[in-house]
Amino acid sequence: MRHRLRHIDQIRAIAVLCMVEVHTAAILPPQGITVGHPAAFFAAAFGGMAAPMFITLSGWGIYKSGMINANVNDQSDKNWFRWISTRVIILIVCQILVNILLNIERGGRFYWQTPGVLSLLAIAAMITPILLRMSMSLRLGIFFLLLLSPTIIGEYSGLSWSWEERVNSIGYIEWFERLLLNGTYPAIPWLSYIFLGTLIYDFRTEIKIRDNIIIVGLIVTLISVLISIFRGENWALTSGEAVLTFFPANTFFIIVSGTMVIFGMRILEGDEVLGGKSRYEEKLSMLEATGKISLTIYVVHFAVLGFAAIIMENRPRLGILEAFTLTIGHTLIWIPLSNWHQKNIPNISFESLLRKMN
Repeated sequence: MRHRLRHIDQIRAIAVLCMVEVHTAAILPPQGITVGHPAAFFAAAFGGMAAPMFITLSGWGIYKSGMINANVNDQSDKNWFRWISTRVIILIVCQILVNILLNIERGGRFYWQTPGVLSLLAIAAMITPILLRMSMSLRLGIFFLLLLSPTIIGEYSGLSWSWEERVNSIGYIEWFERLLLNGTYPAIPWLSYIFLGTLIYDFRTEIKIRDNIIIVGLIVTLISVLISIFRGENWALTSGEAVLTFFPANTFFIIVSGTMVIFGMRILEGDEVLGGKSRYEEKLSMLEATGKISLTIYVVHFAVLGFAAIIMENRPRLGILEAFTLTIGHTLIWIPLSNWHQKNIPNISFESLLRKMN
């Protein structure tokens, strides 16, 4: 198996570009488009799948990095401390930078202290040595426990909370609650995607097992659609009354999105995990540069959105065509920019900084 898999960079690029799309759509919502509009559902669907994909691939990558680059039996505590602290520091700094760039006081979405995707990945980095020592069966058991955790914790996840309540916190206790239970991407249940990433890595050559998991996941997805029809309620919403909800993430959402992640990876991988080529090796090669700097793009695109939020604050919404053009344009521009970056300044990125500090 190649040290760096091309289909992983491709799907990582798709994930971060979808996150750029949904974040841009949230800052530049078009006039006349409500939550129930098909266009809003279409935009939210990309975002709904993007974050689980991004986090699962991060779990896959962290686990792979630990497996390849660290000899678990001989790794000293000092080296492990450096490996963990480097990732935690960079991820936390990036999270704070994201929060400042799109600060709620300037028409944005976050307070400076709001936990998010990157603070979740920092937690994943901290528990990596533990993950590496866990058996597959134990990780599978924890994954199912996290899968069911939304039902277990119930109201503690902030089922009816507003966005303001979810991103704000007063004092350390509330901040840890947002980090662990009821923020935007709390450890419980979002660490389920990290564990899923480790399991996908373990099953990387077990194609039949992954295919069976996809079939079961698609059956559960169909069941969720039928429940929506019989109950006469929305199938999926960002938040509110629906079978699948993103804020907070419920069990059905984790199953459906996790299935789509495995399905997407299965489509793109081809024979690469067995030493061959990925399915769309050349056709999607232009995406690989984007996948290689997905963390950098994730952080930097918030600078663009922060500027847009300042401009749009207290202004009327854009027209549908104008908003659509800006959203798609801002999403796709990162592809040529990342290719230019990799050809000219590949060492200027958060990924490069992480490699140098490690």
